[in-house]
Amino acid sequence: MDKALQVSAIKDGTVIDHIPAERLFDVINILELDSCRDMITFGTNLDSKRLGLKAIIKVANRFFQGQEINKIALIAPNAKLNTIKNYHVVEKRVVEIPSEITNIVKCFNPKCITNHESITTRFKVESKKPIELRCMYCEKITSEKQVVIR
Repeated sequence: MDKALQVSAIKDGTVIDHIPAERLFDVINILELDSCRDMITFGTNLDSKRLGLKAIIKVANRFFQGQEINKIALIAPNAKLNTIKNYHVVEKRVVEIPSEITNIVKCFNPKCITNHESITTRFKVESKKPIELRCMYCEKITSEKQVVIR
């Protein structure tokens, strides 16, 4: 008996590849895919030469832009976005952490004004590997392990 699992190809949408396996559900949460009405397929603990284990997400009829891509970059800095149109990959790109992060991350400093007032958070990226973000208001560094997406 031939056993094969088949996952439908998506006609139009995005494939997010090279997500660290342990960050899969973080990416699903930050992109609010739990409320998406289109087909979503994901796999985790897949073999990867670069990561050891990786995860992948396929989202039909959705194309990520701007802030969503920045969120992915903070959670999975080596992720690749493949744009699919009419069943073909029309664009491949590696996400990239921008030099400034606005209104995505919460400042880890409990005394920061952004945690007490209705102020948009702003961070200068001090380091991309490991991720270190300097708050533009309190000057404290938020490290990769302290990053909380708003």
